[in-house]
Amino acid sequence: MRLQLFSDLHLETETFDPQPAPGAELLVLGGDIDAGWTALERFAGWPVPVIMVAGNHEFDGRDLVQGWGDLRARCARFGIRLIERESLVLTSTAGLKVRFVGTVRWSDFDLFGDAGRERAMRASAYFLKLMAATHDGAELTPELLRTESLACRDWLASELRRLNPGADAPGGWHRTVVITHFAPSQRSADPRFGNQPGTASFCNADDHLIPLADLWLHGHLHCRHDYAVDRPGQAPTRVVCQAMGLIRKGEAEGFDPLKLIAVPGLA
Repeated sequence: MRLQLFSDLHLETETFDPQPAPGAELLVLGGDIDAGWTALERFAGWPVPVIMVAGNHEFDGRDLVQGWGDLRARCARFGIRLIERESLVLTSTAGLKVRFVGTVRWSDFDLFGDAGRERAMRASAYFLKLMAATHDGAELTPELLRTESLACRDWLASELRRLNPGADAPGGWHRTVVITHFAPSQRSADPRFGNQPGTASFCNADDHLIPLADLWLHGHLHCRHDYAVDRPGQAPTRVVCQAMGLIRKGEAEGFDPLKLIAVPGLA
C-alpha cells in the first residue's frame, strides 16, 4: 500500500494547490491543513480515500471540547474521515489489511524528563498564545494541554498493545500505521532550532511506542524526516514527516507533494 501524506500546509495563509499523487491508494492529512477549515473543501471528491488527524492550528481561536464535533462534521461534509483516539482497518488493493491508529497527541512536555517539564511548560506559553484556544470555556493552559496529551498517550499505548486477532479474523490486520500530528521522538526535532525547552511543544518522548508500529507518520515540525527505528527480530519502523511549512519563510524547500510512502512489507 502506497500513501500520500500532507501536513502543515497552512492553507489559511499559504498558496498551494494539492494534487493527487499517481499510484497512491490513500491520502493522509496529518494536521495543520487550514486553521479556518475552508480549504478542507479542496479534498472533496479526491480519487482515493482521505483520512485525517487534526493539528494544533485546527483549533486556533476555538474550544478543544466543542471543536471536535464541529471539525468532524466539516470533514464528513467533504468525505474526509477524521480519526482521534480511533483506529480503523483499511484493505489495500492487494487485499492486505492495514490498521491506521490516529490521534493529534498534543504535548505532554515530558521530552526532557521530569526535571525539564516545568521549563518546557513555560516555553509553551508563546505557542498557546498564538492558538488563542479554550478548553471547555476556560483558557487553554499548559496544564490543561498536558492532561489532554496524557489521555492521548494512554489511548495510543493501549491501542498499540491490543492483541491482533490475526489478519484473517474480523478486525485483524497485517501492518500498523500510526498517524499523529505531534512528533513521537526527539529525533524529529527541527535542526534549525535544536533541542531547547520549546522543542517539547513539538516532540514527545514516545520512542518506546515506535517499535509497536510498522510506519509512523507525523507533522507539526516544518521540515521533512524519513528515518528508521530498529526493532529486534523485525524490520525497522519507518518514521516519516512530510510537512510543507510556510512557503514565505522558505520552509517548503525540498517538499515533494507527490511523494509516495509505502507501508513496509506492503509495497
